Amino acid sequence: MPQLNLRQREAVRYIDGPLLVLAGAGSGKTSVITQKIAYLVDICGINASHVAAVTFTNKAAREMKERIGKLLRGNAAEGLTVSTFHQLGLKIIRTERKALGLKSGFSIFDGEDTRTLIRDLLIQEYGAEGDQANTIAQRISNWKNDRVLPEQALANATSPADMLCAQAYLRYKRALKAYNALDFDDLILLPTILFEHSPAILEKWQNQIHYLLVDEYQDTNSSQYLLVKQLIGLGSGLTVVGDDDQSIYAWRGARPENLVQLQEDFSGLKVVKLEQNYRSTARILKAANTLIANNPHVFDKQLWSELGYGEPIRIIRCSDEQHEADQVVAEILDHKLRRRTRFGDYAILYRGNHQSRLIELALQQQQVPYHLSGGTSFFARNEVKDIMAYLRLIINENDDNAFLRIANVPRRKLGTSTLEALGNFALANRCSLNQACSSIDSNQVPEAGLKRLREFRQWMDGVRSSCAGYDSVSGVRQMIRDIDYEGWLDQLSSSEDVAERRMGNVHFLIDGLQRVMSNEQVALDEAISRLVLRDLLEQQDEEEKGPESVQLMTLHAAKGLEFPHVYIIGMEEKLLPHRASIEEDNIEEERRLAYVGITRAQQTLSMTMALKRRQFGETINCEPSRFIAELPQDDLQWQGGGQDTQDANEERGQETLAGLKDLFA
Repeated sequence: MPQLNLRQREAVRYIDGPLLVLAGAGSGKTSVITQKIAYLVDICGINASHVAAVTFTNKAAREMKERIGKLLRGNAAEGLTVSTFHQLGLKIIRTERKALGLKSGFSIFDGEDTRTLIRDLLIQEYGAEGDQANTIAQRISNWKNDRVLPEQALANATSPADMLCAQAYLRYKRALKAYNALDFDDLILLPTILFEHSPAILEKWQNQIHYLLVDEYQDTNSSQYLLVKQLIGLGSGLTVVGDDDQSIYAWRGARPENLVQLQEDFSGLKVVKLEQNYRSTARILKAANTLIANNPHVFDKQLWSELGYGEPIRIIRCSDEQHEADQVVAEILDHKLRRRTRFGDYAILYRGNHQSRLIELALQQQQVPYHLSGGTSFFARNEVKDIMAYLRLIINENDDNAFLRIANVPRRKLGTSTLEALGNFALANRCSLNQACSSIDSNQVPEAGLKRLREFRQWMDGVRSSCAGYDSVSGVRQMIRDIDYEGWLDQLSSSEDVAERRMGNVHFLIDGLQRVMSNEQVALDEAISRLVLRDLLEQQDEEEKGPESVQLMTLHAAKGLEFPHVYIIGMEEKLLPHRASIEEDNIEEERRLAYVGITRAQQTLSMTMALKRRQFGETINCEPSRFIAELPQDDLQWQGGGQDTQDANEERGQETLAGLKDLFA
């Protein structure tokens, strides 16, 4: 392991007990995990099929797999599990489906499916309470992450609002069971409950996983922590890698205190700190260390670097948000000219998505290419998901998730109670929802509902037949006209322009389907199957953003990334730290978010703030973020607001002149 430093090698080779690797930003934690897997298989002789590594994103899992593939020769990596927590949970659920009382082909609801179901249940039960669906969905998600079941939530309710949420949770659980469906949080919750109540099944999985490695451990919630604990049992084959200073996901259940809990639950836990940073200059790391020292710590660490001290951190004062956007774009153009860099070397980070709008306009005005991360991807748009569900049902009449999505899109007066009764019937008779439409009778659902279910099935059978011929795409287009999907979008959209844009996405999807069939010489069913692999298409889109685009993203989305030159905009009180965090006295997490932003920068770091900003139609005065005062003041270089440094201005002028001369040479 010649490419690893002393501490990294220590973390890789330690297998005598549970290990916590406290990995600072840019300290090479992925190298440690991948090298350790290779060490376990190659040197320690553990069969790869008994090793599992879990992380939080598909991208991180893919990167790990690629690196391990280069380290292990031949088929040594065969059977190795490298996945996200949720993929591991899904693997357990699929294997133990019968013990969990699930039929084969169970559906997995995404966030939007969940909110729609909760909204329908609320309207059915309480009339006008449907507008609370988002709040209740988040509350249910938090309960599941903390392993609180509906009965416990009801018992603990102390107010009418608590009672409403708990009752909705109970109804939601019943509806999911009837639909043979799970939601995202169930993928972790159900395995932990199964293991708790079935020691024999737990023992089987413990025998399967001899060594477990967990990445980004500070982001685990209560259920994920318990799943790790259950799988390890009394064994010691555990390495977790994390950084308490980069825990920025409390709003979705992450518990950085899980790092501390490890010491209590795993006796003899060894801690190895990775403090050498391979990303940033020493000055940037000094700023990060100084800022985060204001948070309390159980584990202290100091990042350091051999990459030189680096340039001062620039604080740019702007008159308002428009000036801020124009100034940042001008700075990038000027810096690019002076340093002969690429647009892809620059990132603009911000606390909230709304801050990107003016930046986007300023970039467009100057014809600067940019890539906005975190926007809605094509295959995540509602209209695309609707038509994709119809397409999936065309090629597989037993796709229950697709059936549920479009049974009432557009409205067919099929209420939640009708669909729930259909689901219970399908569950009892071990058939799909589509098959249940022809078998169920008026004893289970009212006559009107039964008539509509059978009409829907008969119509879908007709669509399937019309799409089986030579010109199958014409059948798909006719289906979209039959349901008057364009009219449905007109009803749902806020304006004609929005409805037109959304219908344009539908046309684009069908044109894409036709292109796949034509270019790849495949039939409709195969073309649809290829489109269903939307993760692959989205991944491709992400990878094709190219080196010649300025990157725009939130501080949350920037975690795990790095850029030569970083601008953090909106360094003001009530923006960073965010107003809600100030009111909830949750400044520590906001400070960690600022720390994550600072440690994305490799060579230069600039921060901007506005003296005034328009908010809710009025102009307000802004205060500088408290985090600026917490940075080492000797390392800051001020610009704007009468605080420009003359020497710095002269130096920049000379660099710009030199850049122009080079350009024309």
